[in-house]
Amino acid sequence: MTIAPSDSSTKSSDLLTLACWMAGDFSNQKQSFANPQLYAHIHIFFRPLPFEFFSAIGFYSEQAYDHDLWTPYRQGVHKLVDWGDRIYIENYSLKDPILYAGAARELDILKTITPESIQRRYHCSMVFVREREMFRGSVEAGNQCLILRNGRQTYLVSEVEITEHTWISLDQGMDIETHQQVWGSTTGPLHFEKRESFADELDAVSG
Repeated sequence: MTIAPSDSSTKSSDLLTLACWMAGDFSNQKQSFANPQLYAHIHIFFRPLPFEFFSAIGFYSEQAYDHDLWTPYRQGVHKLVDWGDRIYIENYSLKDPILYAGAARELDILKTITPESIQRRYHCSMVFVREREMFRGSVEAGNQCLILRNGRQTYLVSEVEITEHTWISLDQGMDIETHQQVWGSTTGPLHFEKRESFADELDAVSG
């Protein structure tokens, strides 16, 4: 009997494809300029970490307003894990994030991030599935990714669509008791386009 190639090679290829598509500087400039009263001009940066950081593909990320790139309003560290039919992205927070502001654009700062400077955000991982030329992701099930905002305990609802050149995302915080929206977009998802790719920094992903 002929044994077909294992799915693992295909899935590993999907993981690397997702990583290459994620690696970049994304901007919603077009959306913001078309509707400035509804959308601020925002950048999402995903910068590859050295493979040795996790012994796996990892990223440092920042989200910042275009007019104030040195003061990101969201920072994180992420580890990609192959789950066979899905790609699981573990999320980590930085214990002292202000020390690393700008690391997505300045590699000298990026190099100062160590495994000791992060902590796991349990129940806040993202799960991605490939759908042809797109990856669709959402926060793991259970409504347990908790975020305290304005004195109210909320759970995160997050949906992301990633292609080679685009990133569409919608993040919302829902009250844990009433399930009513407390924070996040009320006018639909943010539409980002890739301005610069950092995929060439993933050359050493095989370890």
